[in-house]
Amino acid sequence: MAAKKQESNSKPKKRNRNPDANANPDSSSSKKPKLVSSKPKNKPVEKVFKPFKKTFGKVKSQSGEEKKTPLSKRERRIHAKELTEARKKRRKQHYTLEQELARLWEKMRQRNIAKEERSKIITEAIQKMKGKIPEIASSHVSSRVLQTCVKYCSQTERDAVFDELKPHFLTFASNKYAIHLVTKMLDNASKKQLAEFISPLRGHVASLLRHTVGSVVIEHAYQLGNATQKQELLMELYSTELQLFKDLAMIKESRLVDVISKLNLQKGSVSRHMTSVIQPILEKGIVDHTIIHKVLIEYLSIADKTSAAEIIQQLSGPLLVRMIHTRDGSRIGILCVKHGSAKERKKIVKGLKGTVGKTAHFQYGSLVLACIVSTVDDTKLVAKTVIRELQTILKELVLDKNGRRPLLQLLNPNCTRYFSPDEMASLSLSISSLNAMGELEVNRETKSLKDEESSDKDNSGRDVTMAEADGSASSETLQLVEGSKKDPSIRRQELLVGSGLAKNLIDMCTENAEELLRSNFGKEVLYEAATGGSGGILQQTLGDELNALHEAIASVAAESKSEGSEKEHVLENFHSSRTIRKLVLDNPAFAATLWKKALSGKCEQWAQGHSSKVICAFLESSDAMVSKLAKEELQPLINRGILKLPEKKQPANEV
Repeated sequence: MAAKKQESNSKPKKRNRNPDANANPDSSSSKKPKLVSSKPKNKPVEKVFKPFKKTFGKVKSQSGEEKKTPLSKRERRIHAKELTEARKKRRKQHYTLEQELARLWEKMRQRNIAKEERSKIITEAIQKMKGKIPEIASSHVSSRVLQTCVKYCSQTERDAVFDELKPHFLTFASNKYAIHLVTKMLDNASKKQLAEFISPLRGHVASLLRHTVGSVVIEHAYQLGNATQKQELLMELYSTELQLFKDLAMIKESRLVDVISKLNLQKGSVSRHMTSVIQPILEKGIVDHTIIHKVLIEYLSIADKTSAAEIIQQLSGPLLVRMIHTRDGSRIGILCVKHGSAKERKKIVKGLKGTVGKTAHFQYGSLVLACIVSTVDDTKLVAKTVIRELQTILKELVLDKNGRRPLLQLLNPNCTRYFSPDEMASLSLSISSLNAMGELEVNRETKSLKDEESSDKDNSGRDVTMAEADGSASSETLQLVEGSKKDPSIRRQELLVGSGLAKNLIDMCTENAEELLRSNFGKEVLYEAATGGSGGILQQTLGDELNALHEAIASVAAESKSEGSEKEHVLENFHSSRTIRKLVLDNPAFAATLWKKALSGKCEQWAQGHSSKVICAFLESSDAMVSKLAKEELQPLINRGILKLPEKKQPANEV
């Protein structure tokens, strides 16, 4: 036993060998310290690259046995294509028909094809699709063929397609491919066909508006429909009763407040139903459509303080930028700016970053910008985001009908000469449920505003009020009530002068004086800048720049009159002569500069035509110095009958 035990002890112990040892036989067998590897222990096994599996074809040998030979690349591609075609034929019921339609579509959609040839191809395509249109309309290929057919086919063929699609309109309204066919059908539909399309939508408007694709169809139908059809689409979004009973939805009242009062609906029930409709839409960010803007503006007219504040909080930011291109959307934007908190206003202004120039060119977007520059107290943020972008395109804005409005709002706030009555009403909108909160805050600062607000309150029961904004006092009161604490004159000074906008504007007007004088829209900005703005806000700090602008205008007027030139002189041009006349009446400093540089001793040649109105303006001026300056030279012309004074003095607010 001892010998056996000794023999077992003498056997060398086996140890784990490095698997790489056999691969490298020249390596030394001496022990070396193990190096710690940076790679993880559980290293994933790398898959060995396998080349493309060769496909073999069967070839019979001389002995009669089949022998497999590899196919070429071209043969493999053809084989793979055949397999794909076979798979598509099994999966798609009308795959062969779609291929035929695609070949016809390539011909019919060409621009240089003859009308007769195109009509022939379209007739052939419609005949192939007859009876199968509802089945293939959801295909991304067939739907495009149908769109082209509907666009160019005859009315009889279009009616046949419409009749086949009519039972399936509701299904197609939420299909991402068929939607384009549906909108094309609506564009070419008759009044009867449009009514037949809108009728099946009843009861499904709210659900489709929550759908990204379906909302486009509802918006398209809303835009094409008449007033009654628009009302029909809107009514079921207001209340469950209006959704169930069609007769109730046929009333003529368009405003939600009037509908509630006439039908004796419960305001709380309507508000809850509209909340359930609106919230999913806002959560999905579907806010680009006019029908949604209309629903929101009507909802804010009946919403309580909490609900209205929640809507403003949800919309404040980038969502609002997508809404302000429509009339109701801009009104919602104005309400959000007026009633939003400082944090929400900051989000709105920051959301406009990069889009201010584009927004200023919109008819309704420019109103939102005008509201921002006259409401938001954070002038540093407004100057950094809004004013800075406006400064880069000043000339373009001044010559544009809509782009000049934010500038005019700073130069002469809430002037009815530059804003229509409807636009003034939009700028004066407010939410009564949130106004009450604003009044409490203002009453703590000044008690006198309470009496003015109570006397101006609308007693007709309208919850969205239209405050008068004609006078400066009423506009300041309105801004204070709706959350603006800064004095409007200080805000104007900081945005107009402090930001450098006024200096850049005057310099631009000086360089382009003649072009702006002849422009229908630029002349108004030029006039406001040359007079120093409302209240003379520019005269104290920019007096030298204003004098330079007066000199530039006078220099243009001092140019000699050339009879053979096609270009009218500024004193004879319709727009420029009236602007210069207005400046003579309202700005004595400019009148003196113009007389000395352009008119002194030359009045006789300007005594006829439009230029005579400029000459007569010196005698009509309320400033004694201006009248005395020109009376000695003009009186002999009047006595000789060369210069005729106007029978009636024109109002001072006309340009």
